[in-house]
Amino acid sequence: MIYFDNAATSYPKPESVYTSIMTAMREYGANPGRSGHKMALKASRGIYETRELICKLFNIKNPMNIVLTFNATESLNIGIKGILKTGDHVITTSMEHNSVLRPIKFLERYGIESTIVKADGKGRINPKDIENSIKKNTKLIVCTHVSNLTGTIMPIVEIGQISKEHGIVFMVDASQSAGIYDIDVQKMNIDLLAFPGHKGLLGPQGTGAICIRDGLELESYIQGGTGSSSHSLEQPDIFPDKFESGTSNAPGIVGLGAGIKYILDRGLDNIREHEESLTKHFIEEAKSIDGISLYGPLDVKEQGAVVSINIKDADSSEVSYILDQEYDIAVRPGLHCAPLAHETLNTLDQGAVRFSFGLFNTHEEIDYCIKALKDIAREV
Repeated sequence: MIYFDNAATSYPKPESVYTSIMTAMREYGANPGRSGHKMALKASRGIYETRELICKLFNIKNPMNIVLTFNATESLNIGIKGILKTGDHVITTSMEHNSVLRPIKFLERYGIESTIVKADGKGRINPKDIENSIKKNTKLIVCTHVSNLTGTIMPIVEIGQISKEHGIVFMVDASQSAGIYDIDVQKMNIDLLAFPGHKGLLGPQGTGAICIRDGLELESYIQGGTGSSSHSLEQPDIFPDKFESGTSNAPGIVGLGAGIKYILDRGLDNIREHEESLTKHFIEEAKSIDGISLYGPLDVKEQGAVVSINIKDADSSEVSYILDQEYDIAVRPGLHCAPLAHETLNTLDQGAVRFSFGLFNTHEEIDYCIKALKDIAREV
């Protein structure tokens, strides 16, 4: 199968990721942070090494400010629900995933106000619109780095500066950018960075993290056993234990560390350039096909390796089914858990067929896919 669904989960993974996961399961698959025997300690060390690698990737000073989670959705919930209280105001955008929008909508029943800044027809956000939405009670700005629908790269540097100038917490959803684009939480004034491990970081499913700026206080919304302060019935206030109740996914986290090592060895610039090349190839060829509509900036300097299309008025799920069954090409149709983004593009009824390219895709695969799209466009 030709796999163009990397925005959902990257596939395949580097061989070192598979090996490290199975080694952790077989050789030291004990409970980290609970027992004092050799296997448990080795699992704990593996987890800590992954924290250190995350620090290196995103320029984070303290590994204990990295809270390891099971996915970006959990990370976003920790940040949004940990910061906002009754009477607070939050700003976000129309290009967000439901993992941002639904927690905010949930909090509205508890007296949280929200403003959703609308993007233009290419999925782009004007930082001035963010700034003009600030109120006296604005506590948080949440923005995706790269849209999961259009691939649009958001101006997070400018938004981070606005947040800093106004004393507002800035949270970035790096689900589509971590492991591909340079992210420096210090230079970009990012207070909370949420991301999954199973996409650009090349780790397994069931991994993710949120990086919390030193000194920023959040409430925990899950309480339980942490292996620390076990004499107390109160949740520990120390990081990361405050947010990491229950047994960690040690083999998965070790696998995530292997994915990050692979990225650091290969080089972010090399990965990004490869994905830009594939994206440019696809856009240039797809634009020439009669009956195909493409969405987003359609410029690889403004867009990640995500391109959404429609073919005439064909249902996006039908096109995806044909690509899968007749051409063995894996893509993602529908609304991509981003209904407001589809409203922005006027594709809410039809959805869109999303192609998302990764490190292990090739130009030969793009050529084959373009041929398939030409065939389908003639038939529908």
